[in-house]
Amino acid sequence: MTDQIVSFNLKNGLKILLKEIHTSPIISHWVWYRVGSRYETAGKTGISHWVEHMQFKGTPTFPAGVLDRAISRDGGLWNAFTHLDWTTFFETMPADKIDLSLNLEADRMVNSVFEPEEVASERTVIISEREGSENDPLFKLEEAMQLAAFKTHPYRNEVIGSIEDLRAITRDDLYHHYRTYYNPANAVVAMAGDFKTDEMFEKIRQRYEPITAQEVPLTGDLREPALQKEELIEVTGPGETTYIEMTWRAPAASEEDFFIFTVLDSLFTGPSGLNMFGGGGISNKTSRLYRALVEKEFAVSVNGSLQATLDPYLYGITITVRPDSSPENVLQKLDDEIARLLDSPVSQAEIDRAVKQARAMFVYGSENITNQGFWLGYSEMFSHYSWFLEYVKNLEQVTAEKLLSKAREYLSPQRRVLGIYRPEETPS
Repeated sequence: MTDQIVSFNLKNGLKILLKEIHTSPIISHWVWYRVGSRYETAGKTGISHWVEHMQFKGTPTFPAGVLDRAISRDGGLWNAFTHLDWTTFFETMPADKIDLSLNLEADRMVNSVFEPEEVASERTVIISEREGSENDPLFKLEEAMQLAAFKTHPYRNEVIGSIEDLRAITRDDLYHHYRTYYNPANAVVAMAGDFKTDEMFEKIRQRYEPITAQEVPLTGDLREPALQKEELIEVTGPGETTYIEMTWRAPAASEEDFFIFTVLDSLFTGPSGLNMFGGGGISNKTSRLYRALVEKEFAVSVNGSLQATLDPYLYGITITVRPDSSPENVLQKLDDEIARLLDSPVSQAEIDRAVKQARAMFVYGSENITNQGFWLGYSEMFSHYSWFLEYVKNLEQVTAEKLLSKAREYLSPQRRVLGIYRPEETPS
């Protein structure tokens, strides 16, 4: 599979990234917008996710219901996602059917109708989705911890938004958000698959060049200072399982420290997958925390989470406590392992294994044409495509000395948020 890509910029600001892959007669077409929960203001949390939903409610050319049938009839698949820094839409189609995808995405960049009855219907759907999530102990715990980890940065808010905002947002709020951020000056079109670059560029240019760019509001520097003292969050709710979460601020993806942290994550909890489509899995049974907590029967599971973001976000550890253990015992073992990491040298053999596992996770998440299309645009949301191309090389430059230095800087007990979810006691 080639790493050769071609990049174009139209006069209206649209960036186009094309990557020919002739292994199969398939094309994956992605449109990325730089808008997610990071770009939301107080009283409007969840609006980006809601606008994404409205993009499936139709335009005059593609009425609601027509789109799904048309994509399926042509043998394609499609979906959309809203995250912290971005919203994206994609179709993976047989190569000879890609014009449908091109017409659809260019059309709904500007012509989505936002019918009031559809807005009302989707409000009910999203509120129901939010209320369903509130029954999940980890959602409740993670939401409380995000609010503690960030005091002002919009990363403190859940992508789905607060229930109060979801009830208050109007049709005009949604449409204004759409018209502000869904425009070529704020978008990247990424395509990977079986096409000829010159021909595909011309197809894209014809559809997008007539669209007028809109001014996008500047967010300024949203970064917050590091936490200066530990915060403890306790949440109770239904269920029978106790969970522990611990989070620290993590580097932005464009920073050198991010790659050091990636190796640290692999060593400590097992590698995190950055690609939402997966494509394979790496066991975390060789990680330090698995051996200390799961093998020794203090915990049922332990997992780490590191995300590639525009601004510094969070590195988290989630532990499912065994029924015959206690969160206090697990926390003591966790703190012992953190202290061992910070106070003892890390062998080069352990670094090499952690790098190998992180590299394998990355490669598994880059295998097929849909994943290749994903990486083209995804890396542009926080850096540029060279970030993807240089990822493995940057991992291999991590040394034991660098890892220990950054672990001591980031994983200080004063800079963390500790959360415990305890099941509510039920009367006998």
